Amino acid sequence: MDETSQKIIDAAMMLIRENGYVATTTKAIAKAAGVNECTLFRKFKNKKDIVLQGVNQAGWRANVTPQIFEDVQWDLQADIEMFMRAYMDRMTPDFVKLSIGLRAPQIYEETSSMIMKVPQAFLSSFTQYLNKMYDLGKIPKADFDALALAIFSSAFGYSFLNASFGKELSNVEKEEYIKSSVQMFIKGFKR
Repeated sequence: MDETSQKIIDAAMMLIRENGYVATTTKAIAKAAGVNECTLFRKFKNKKDIVLQGVNQAGWRANVTPQIFEDVQWDLQADIEMFMRAYMDRMTPDFVKLSIGLRAPQIYEETSSMIMKVPQAFLSSFTQYLNKMYDLGKIPKADFDALALAIFSSAFGYSFLNASFGKELSNVEKEEYIKSSVQMFIKGFKR
């Protein structure tokens, strides 16, 4: 990819992160990229083409893959903390806002599969982990899909609210939240 095309993609993705897909115009993208609109249309068919090329670049994804969840110790507390931390470290406010910006009806059909890779990586990895913990005799049988969804929802909720409101909603720091959430989960799991 040439430098001008990359500047256009970067400008588009930053504007979508801040303003959403609908409010981001090709005129604004061109201005932010430091090119004229004609150059933008020589490089890309339209705004959707720019965005679709952007979501396929690693730099514009949160990089939440099953590989980030491989550092398990087979200790329930430590491992759940690791799962939550690995996810939350990558789901920065910028990635949350970009994800929200990419959910516009005009583009969602094309971007949804990319957006869904993040929760799918977490849920499948954590469900596999819980099944293995059961096989090792370390936890009782349960609905592991539902438990994985509960832990993911907790991590997602914190990330989303932090991205949306920062410290205006709560002063609870990420590490404190992770430890408290995991403690509560483990207490409920043992009942």
